[in-house]
Amino acid sequence: MEEQKTENNSEALRQAQGDSQQLRIAKIVVDRDLCIGAASCVAIAPGVFALDDENKAYVVNDKGADDETILLAAQSCPTRAILLYDKDGNQIYP
Repeated sequence: MEEQKTENNSEALRQAQGDSQQLRIAKIVVDRDLCIGAASCVAIAPGVFALDDENKAYVVNDKGADDETILLAAQSCPTRAILLYDKDGNQIYP
C-alpha cells in the first residue's frame, strides 16, 4: 500500500515538473464542500493555508511556500479537497 502511495506521489511530481525540474503550480483551489478541517495542509504549509471560522481550509497566500511543499500539503488532505492547476489551467493534482 505504501509503495502505491509513493508511486502516485512520484507520478504527480513528474506530471507537474517542467524541463527545469521545477513544479509549476499557478492556481490553488480548496473545495469547501470536500474540506473536513483536518488541517494537515495548514500543518505542512502554514504560509499558504489557514482554517476559517467554519473550520474549512482556505488559501491565504498562494506563494507562501515552494511548489513542492504545496503539492505535499495537497497530497496530505484526506478528502483531496485541494486542487492544483498549472499555468495553462491543467489540473496537476489530484
